[in-house]
Amino acid sequence: MSVIDTHVHLWDPAARSYPWLAAPGLEALNRAYSDSDFAAAAEGIGLSGGVFVECDTAPSDALDEARFALDLASRPKSGLLGVVARVAPESTTFAADLAALLALPGADSRLKGARRVLHTQPDDLSRTPGFRENVRALGRAGLSFDLCVLARQLPAARELAAACPEVGFILDHCGVPDVKGRALDPWRADLAAIARLPNVSCKISGLVAYAAHDWTEDDLRPFVDQAIASFGWDRVLFGGDWPVCLLGAPLVRWHATLSSLVATASPDERDRLFRRNARRIYRLDP
Repeated sequence: MSVIDTHVHLWDPAARSYPWLAAPGLEALNRAYSDSDFAAAAEGIGLSGGVFVECDTAPSDALDEARFALDLASRPKSGLLGVVARVAPESTTFAADLAALLALPGADSRLKGARRVLHTQPDDLSRTPGFRENVRALGRAGLSFDLCVLARQLPAARELAAACPEVGFILDHCGVPDVKGRALDPWRADLAAIARLPNVSCKISGLVAYAAHDWTEDDLRPFVDQAIASFGWDRVLFGGDWPVCLLGAPLVRWHATLSSLVATASPDERDRLFRRNARRIYRLDP
């Protein structure tokens, strides 16, 4: 089955600053990861393309990272079909920053969305009027917004999506549940609540990075099942979260595990999860 990976990270700490990579326990990630590395990591999963997602670079490097990703996506051999760039909707310079982003070469065809990592920020950041108005500006520019939040921040994420009904939102990593602690509540109720908004979709991604080191397929099952039950087969997307997924498993193992967890679904449902929804939701060219 053909696969589009909607969550690919590529970075080079020698070229741009990624402060979070210096955190304890992330030593394996604190090196360059290139498109050729990704191609090797994805060998055997049937990859037909991927979506680059910003890597929480230092704010001063955000535009350069977007330029790098858009240029890479212009090269067919990279396999990148689109780019999700870093933005800061709380910034007083947001309008100028967005204009600069949209003016980059290739942005008109390859820039598909934007993201602000919120799980490291105060829970109420997205509740400010300025933040919400700037997210609406992303929608007017034809961009979606990736929601990168912790499980406890799902109610705030729902409020943001409800306040911006004209914007398409993609929830990253199923809302970051505590897989290791097997904490289904209140995550599943909050996930179901945000899923009731028709402008929100969900990436089934990231779960292995939040699981115990010796995780099994059954450890992930209730979280995958809940995400699909909440959003339905038309609003779920496969995300590898490579190379962050290496904290829990190689990409091929994560893909194989998710494939096994949805093995009883119809071929059409599995195709929507692994490929077709990505094309529609991120507006990717055939």
